[in-house]
Amino acid sequence: MFDPRLALASLSGESDAAWARRAEAHAGAAFLGGIAIDKPSRRAARQLVDRDREEFLPSDPLAFVDRELGALDDAPIRAGFNVRSGSRAPIREAAETCHEHDAIIELNAHCRQDELCAVGCGETLLRDAHRLCEQVETAADTGATVSVKVRAEVPGVSLPDTARWVAAAGADIIHVDAMDSESVIRDVADATDLFVIANNGVRDTATAREYLDDGADAVSVGRPSDRPAVLRHVREAVDEWFETRVEQAGAGG
Repeated sequence: MFDPRLALASLSGESDAAWARRAEAHAGAAFLGGIAIDKPSRRAARQLVDRDREEFLPSDPLAFVDRELGALDDAPIRAGFNVRSGSRAPIREAAETCHEHDAIIELNAHCRQDELCAVGCGETLLRDAHRLCEQVETAADTGATVSVKVRAEVPGVSLPDTARWVAAAGADIIHVDAMDSESVIRDVADATDLFVIANNGVRDTATAREYLDDGADAVSVGRPSDRPAVLRHVREAVDEWFETRVEQAGAGG
């Protein structure tokens, strides 16, 4: 999927191609965005900006996706784009663009801002698995690699069940914000063959190893992605963890 097994998680209004370039020496993947790509989600994003939240609001969001991914075509890092939409047509267009750049399209079932949830985006999709799976199918039909970004601790939502459903719909990756429920990574990893990226609190060696021990295939760094020292320590931990597993497999063979 990508190597090294360290990803940069999207930060609204911050995660563009320049941001990814600054960290390309440390990470194997970078999820740009998130970006609202249909009219209702764009209205919601403008409301968020009005209350001082950073958001990407280009005049043409799909052209922005194409331009930012193009700026990473020659980068030693696999790009992805985190998108928000309550409707399927823009998702198809965004997925086609991601496929053209060998990038990952990441469907946002994660954001919990009231404005976004009110228009059927973000966390709302976790509560409506049918619509989430329709979005996954739409993206997967283009041939793009599909990630679904989710969060733990949503009342009434089983992430292992969600993982199984989106896998059946064609997803390749599940990117899990564990919140304060780190054990959910093991539950999701045991439930599916999806590539599992663990997110939340990845700052140091101990946290990265814990998630990998629990079955994650990779970890992602969010807010500290602009701190080279943090990225360097996490990268070293990830590399060491996988090297140890290879050595153990060789010794056992």
